[in-house]
Amino acid sequence: MPTTSFPRDRFDDVPETDRVGAHRAENPRMRGWVVLLWAALATVVLIVVGIFGTLLASGRIELVPTPTPTVEPVPQVTPVVDVNYDVMILNATPEQGLATQMKDVVVGAGWADDKVTAGEAGSQDFPTTTVFYVDPADEAAAAGLAGVIGGAEIEQSEAYPATTEGVPQLTVVIGLDRTAAGQTPAPTP
Repeated sequence: MPTTSFPRDRFDDVPETDRVGAHRAENPRMRGWVVLLWAALATVVLIVVGIFGTLLASGRIELVPTPTPTVEPVPQVTPVVDVNYDVMILNATPEQGLATQMKDVVVGAGWADDKVTAGEAGSQDFPTTTVFYVDPADEAAAAGLAGVIGGAEIEQSEAYPATTEGVPQLTVVIGLDRTAAGQTPAPTP
C-alpha cells in the first residue's frame, strides 16, 4: 500500500470532546408530530379544493352569479266605450247571421247604425273572436268594444286599416268560440 503523507492543516488540530455523531440534530420524537400535522393540514386543504372544484365544474355554485332580470308589469288598459269609432264586424265562422246579431248588440250599446257594418270574412275557421285596432292609441277603445260584445281578445294589426274619411276603425272578427260547436259546455256541479 502506498503511503503518502499530507501536510498538516487546521483540521488536524481539533480539540477532543466526548461528543460523537449527530449531536446537533433535532429530537426525532418532535419531528414526527410536525410532519403529521403538516400532512393533515395538506390533506384537508386538498379535500376542500377538490370539493370546491367539483361543485364549480358541475354548476352547483357560481363564482359570479348572474342577476335575475326584473319583470316589468304589463300596463293594464282601462276599457273605454267610444262610439266615435267606425266598427266593422266580420263573421269568420260557418254559422250564418252572427255578424248581424253582433251588429245589433253594438248598435244597442250606443253606436250609430251607419257607423257599424257587418259582413262575411274570407275564411270560416278563425279560432277566437278578436277586436283588431291599428293605432296603439286605439287600444282602450278596442278593449271597450270587446267588453260590449261580451268579451273578446284585442290585437293591434295593420290588416284592417281605417276608413277613407280618416275616422279610426275597430274591426271585430267573430271566431269559432262564438258558435255552438266552438263553445265549451258549462261544468256540472
